[in-house]
Amino acid sequence: MGRDRATLADVARRAGLSKTAASMVLNGREGTRLSAEAHQRVFAAAEELGYRPNVAARSLRTRKTATIAFVSDIVATTRFAGGLIRGALDASRERDHVLLITETQGDAAFEQYAIEAILDRQVDGVIYAAMATRRLAVPPAILGGPVVLLNATSPEQLPCVLPDDERAGAMVAETLLAQGHRDRIALIGRNRQKERDPEISLAAEARLRGIRDTLTAAGVSLCAEVFSPEWLSEHGYAAMRTLLDRPTRPSAVICMNDRLAFGAYQALGEAGLTIPGDISVLSFDDDPIAGWLRPGLSTAALPHEQMGRRAVEILLDGEGKGPWLVPMPLRRRRSVAAPAD
Repeated sequence: MGRDRATLADVARRAGLSKTAASMVLNGREGTRLSAEAHQRVFAAAEELGYRPNVAARSLRTRKTATIAFVSDIVATTRFAGGLIRGALDASRERDHVLLITETQGDAAFEQYAIEAILDRQVDGVIYAAMATRRLAVPPAILGGPVVLLNATSPEQLPCVLPDDERAGAMVAETLLAQGHRDRIALIGRNRQKERDPEISLAAEARLRGIRDTLTAAGVSLCAEVFSPEWLSEHGYAAMRTLLDRPTRPSAVICMNDRLAFGAYQALGEAGLTIPGDISVLSFDDDPIAGWLRPGLSTAALPHEQMGRRAVEILLDGEGKGPWLVPMPLRRRRSVAAPAD
């Protein structure tokens, strides 16, 4: 595949200069004492011949390969977190780096194989990513070089990039308070396992803390909290039915993620109630479907692209351990209004 590839010697010969002089020009070395005309001949020769630097040879000199490894569990094949990769790809491209992506699907044996293959390519660093925000065990093999965790933390206290779920919880609560909701705000999606086990979720406890602290500061408490075995649409549906069976109907409902909110929408529609006329609904994540609901669901968006970009910046710039929290912007649509009464 590389038999006819132009070499530095070919460029030098075409430009009428020594190989050393051509190399100095192409590498932007200052103080070459070569004329501007000589520089132009080198660049013209390189372009005519389609010359590309030998990255392997350059890496031996600089100990840099301009490559970054992106290792994930199931990020690459899920529509929910593909933004992590898009952000990392964009930031890598802007820094003239190539992103090598591998996905393990949670297979420990394949993960070991993939990591060994990546390290054999002498990448400049590794971004180790998770789809769900959680604490994870980092493979020891990658701890010998620069590593940044994306959407995750670890016992090793490695540099990490996370969504600011606590601030998002506070922002959701503030939005309802600003609309005049006070004594009839309910919550769907309590789950003690998610809240207590950081290896399952970091988001649940942080979101709940942000909500509660903000309401408490305003002298308000949740009127009801419904537990859900998982944050899925069917559980949001069942939880909303439970709330509607209570003697006093809530004026607003906070769902711990959008999938719960999708089920809540269905239950409210079946009950003949309108959003936000009868009940306001506010959520987290900004699933692609959230904007297509009628009315559109107001939700705190996971900033996946910004997180992926930030991980590359921290990896290449060595900015410290963090954690680095990326704000979750509120997508204000039409599911929130002042209480009807």
